Amino acid sequence: QVRLVESGGGSVQAGGSLRLSCVAHGYTFSAYSMGWFRQSPGTEREGVAAVDDDGSTSYADSVKDRFTISQDKSKNTLYLQMNDLRPEDSAMYYCAATDGGRWFPAWRFRSLSPSDVGHWGQGTQVTVSS
Repeated sequence: QVRLVESGGGSVQAGGSLRLSCVAHGYTFSAYSMGWFRQSPGTEREGVAAVDDDGSTSYADSVKDRFTISQDKSKNTLYLQMNDLRPEDSAMYYCAATDGGRWFPAWRFRSLSPSDVGHWGQGTQVTVSS
């Protein structure tokens, strides 16, 4: 059974940095896509960054050049390094992954509707104050 467990959220001031981690228990990094989504109250869940089996990455325009997605397959862990944080980055951040053997290009995975993503973590809160 796959279980995604996020950590690393918190409260920071604008301009600060955070690194989110997602440990993918029971997940096989083969023919896969993974990424980070975020959602704040009253808004739809938004794909922030994604990586696919080829190592290609995709970012939302709002976070490009500030956020970096990476993975350590030896630790079954996905990361999101967030720099130069802004108040508008405040949201619950969710780790997401496709079902085993189901693969999308990173750009496509980031735009999937939530119901089409295979697995979700429980989320970690990021709050950025001005």
